Amino acid sequence: MDDTTKTRPHDAQRININERYELQYWTEKFGCTIDELKAAVAKVGVMAADVERELGRA
Repeated sequence: MDDTTKTRPHDAQRININERYELQYWTEKFGCTIDELKAAVAKVGVMAADVERELGRA
C-alpha cells in the first residue's frame, strides 16, 4: 500500500514524521502546521500524547 491510499497512522500512539500521510493525519488532528508538529516531536519525542500536550491541544 502506498502513501496515497493510507489515511491513518500505523501506530496511533506514535507519530512518524517521515510519512506524508501521517503528517497530514496528525496536523489535521491537532490543528497545527507541519512545522509546528515537527518542532513538537523534536522537543518531546514521537509519542502522540506528549506531542498533543506540547501543542496545547490536550
